[in-house]
Amino acid sequence: MDAGRGSRIMILYIVITAVTILLAGAVRIMPNGINHCLGNSPYNLSNKKWSRQQALNGLCLFSIFIILFGVSACRLNVGNDYAKYVEFMHLIAVGAYDYVPTEAGFNALVTVLYAVSGYENFLLVFAVFAFFTILFFLKAMYEQSDSFGFSFFLFMAFGFYFHTFNTVRYYFALALALYSIKYVLKKEWGKFILLVLLGATFHKSLLVIIPLYFLATLPWKKWQLALMAVFCSTFFFLQDFYLKAVVFLYPSYEDTEYLEGGVSWFNILRCTGVLVLALLYYKDAVKDSKRNRFYFYCNLGALVLYVCCSFLPIITRIGYYLNITQILFLPAIVSRIPDKRQKQFFTAAIVLAAVGYFAIYLMRAGNDGIRVLPYQTFMFHDMVPILSDMN
Repeated sequence: MDAGRGSRIMILYIVITAVTILLAGAVRIMPNGINHCLGNSPYNLSNKKWSRQQALNGLCLFSIFIILFGVSACRLNVGNDYAKYVEFMHLIAVGAYDYVPTEAGFNALVTVLYAVSGYENFLLVFAVFAFFTILFFLKAMYEQSDSFGFSFFLFMAFGFYFHTFNTVRYYFALALALYSIKYVLKKEWGKFILLVLLGATFHKSLLVIIPLYFLATLPWKKWQLALMAVFCSTFFFLQDFYLKAVVFLYPSYEDTEYLEGGVSWFNILRCTGVLVLALLYYKDAVKDSKRNRFYFYCNLGALVLYVCCSFLPIITRIGYYLNITQILFLPAIVSRIPDKRQKQFFTAAIVLAAVGYFAIYLMRAGNDGIRVLPYQTFMFHDMVPILSDMN
C-alpha cells in the first residue's frame, strides 16, 4: 500500500471515529437501564424533556449504528484472518468439518446463510456478525454506562471497534460478555448463563467469564486476596501444565505459532492506570458501589493475568473479557470525583491518554496480526484466492 493511499484511509478512520463520537456526545442516559435499576442514574428530568431527549437518543444511536455497521459490513479482506475465515466457511459448505476448528453455532449459521443465499456468500456472514456485535456493544454501553458518550469514546479510542474486523467470532462473544454484565450485577444468573452458553457456541472462550465474573462479584477480604496471590504464583512454575490445558481446550493450537505467548505491555499499562485512579478515589467511587467493585476486581484480575500468564497464547482474549469493563468503569469513577478541578483534570488526562493510544494503534494498523489497513470494500475490490482455490 502506498503512503498516500494509506494516509487517506487513516483519515477515513479518524473521520468515522470523530463523527460517531460527536453523535455519542448528544446521547443522554435514560432512566430505564441497569443504572436506573441500581439507583445510579444521574438524570431526573420531566417526562416532556425525556420525550425529546429520547427521540434524539434514538436518532444518534441509529446513526452511529449505521455508520459502524456499514464500514464493517462492506469491508473485503480487511483483518488479519479474513481470508482464513472465508476458507473455513468454504470447508463448512462442502462438509469438510474435520478441517474446521470453529464451533457448532458458527458452522450452523454459515450453513443456513449459504443455503438462503444459494451460494457461498461470505460477505453476508461477516455482515451478520458485524450487525450483532455492534448492536450488543451499543446496547451494553447505553444501558450500563454513567455516560454513553464517554464510554463510546473509549470504545473507539481503545480500538475495540476496529478490533472487530478480526476474529469476528471472538468479538461477538466479547460484545455478549459486556452485555451480560447487567445480569451479573442484578444476580440474574440464569439469564447470564444462558447468554454465555449461547455465545460459547460461537466462541468457547466465553465460558471463562462464568467463574471470572462470579469471582469479581465477591466481597474479597485481604486474606482472601493473599491466598489468590499465592495461587497465581503457580503460573510461574507450572507453565507446562497450563500450556497442556490450553492445548486440550484448543487442539488446533498444538505445534503452531499460536502457542507462543508474549507480554502485553499496553494492556498492563492500561490496567495499572485504571486501578491507580480507582484506588485514589476508592472511598468515593468504589467502596460502596457493588457495580464499581465488580469493575475494580475485573481490572485487577486482568492485570494479574497479563503479568502472570504472559506465556499463555490466549491470555489477551481472556484478559479482554475483564478489561473491556474499563469503558464503563472510567466514566463511573470520574463521575464520582467530588472535587470539580480534579474531575476536569482526570477527564482530560484520560482523554489525552486514549487519543495517544488511538494514534499508536492507527500507526500499527497495517501490521501483521492487525491488518485493518488498507481498507477495501467489495464494491471496488476482488477477494484474494483462498487456500482451497489454489489447490
